Amino acid sequence: MQFNTLGFVWVPGPPVEAVIALSILFLAVELVKVNRGAASLTARYPWIVAFIFGLLHGFGFAGALSDIGLSENEIPLSLFSFNLGVEIGQLFFVSIALSFIALLKTARIAWPRWIHQFPAYTVGSIAAFWLIQRVSLF
Repeated sequence: MQFNTLGFVWVPGPPVEAVIALSILFLAVELVKVNRGAASLTARYPWIVAFIFGLLHGFGFAGALSDIGLSENEIPLSLFSFNLGVEIGQLFFVSIALSFIALLKTARIAWPRWIHQFPAYTVGSIAAFWLIQRVSLF
């Protein structure tokens, strides 16, 4: 499989998918650093990280859209619509998560310290598995 991104760039699929998994693993490591109070590249240069990740993930989305058989002139609108849907979904998810966190804070539960690292390690483990899986396709 190759990713043909809007007719401008052709990239083999497995390396792009592996780098996307690596980017998610990178963010998990960054979360662990922040939770430990260490310096974070993402915290220092968020716009650079967001730009690079957006580019990488955009390759993946555009490649997936071309794989489903859309013509090249349909891909830009489909990509825009898909990304708009993703952003709306993220806003919805974040609002639900923040509401849930606010509710938990009112309970005044003394959570163990490791619970703060659990999401980062879970996401990192899944991303590492996905990375290994994608690299094995090379």
